[in-house]
Amino acid sequence: MIAPLVLALALQGLSDRVAGAPDGEVHFRFATRPGVCGNGRNIISFECEHSSCGRHRISSGSYYDDDGDCACTEGPARIALAVRGGKITRVRVFVGGEERSPGGADVTDLGAVSAAAATRFLFDVATRVGGEVGRDAVFPTILADSVTVWPDLLRLARDTRVAQETRRSAVFWLGQAAGEAATRGLSDLVDADDVDLAVKESAVFALSQRPHDEGVPALIRIARSHHSPSVRKKALFWLGQTNDPRAIALFEELLTRP
Repeated sequence: MIAPLVLALALQGLSDRVAGAPDGEVHFRFATRPGVCGNGRNIISFECEHSSCGRHRISSGSYYDDDGDCACTEGPARIALAVRGGKITRVRVFVGGEERSPGGADVTDLGAVSAAAATRFLFDVATRVGGEVGRDAVFPTILADSVTVWPDLLRLARDTRVAQETRRSAVFWLGQAAGEAATRGLSDLVDADDVDLAVKESAVFALSQRPHDEGVPALIRIARSHHSPSVRKKALFWLGQTNDPRAIALFEELLTRP
């Protein structure tokens, strides 16, 4: 485990190096957790074995679950930041394949950094920067090896000072990346009085993506008792996608209620 002071110094160093880079692209890389692979361009997959993509595939900014094959390889996550005037204007991440420098762009390569320092830097960007930059800084954090990211995802989702697009991204990946503890956190997020409706609805969706033994009871509780009709309706919608007997029993109860 990296000492907090050492990690803080590493983050400060990485932030300073990015801020001090000339206009162009800044690259760095960090170790990914087991099962992460990609084609080096537009696909990153989880749960991969024997160089074959597993479920949870990211392709050109979209997300979908399948078990289709693709040509992929394991490797570090490579971050490419577009920098102008010391400010980050774009965040991209690649896994696998060969690293390619964009034509005509000046590239500053910072080399390998620790996964912990990389995630702290990316969460700092997500917190401070709005728009696509903040949103796109969230996803690479879940790829990092030996780093528990769900507490930071939950913090982002709750922070009303953070751009809503970034918060919704944090909620989505919170639901995908975390386990039972995150399911409890998502339920708390739905119940919180200081969280806006769009983020609550994103949390309901994230709960629907959890394993049924975790997500279905939480969705049933929300559908039964949440004070917002919109949130209850979202919970019922996602329960309808589960084909779970408990959900069907709830529907019967609601439809036959006097």
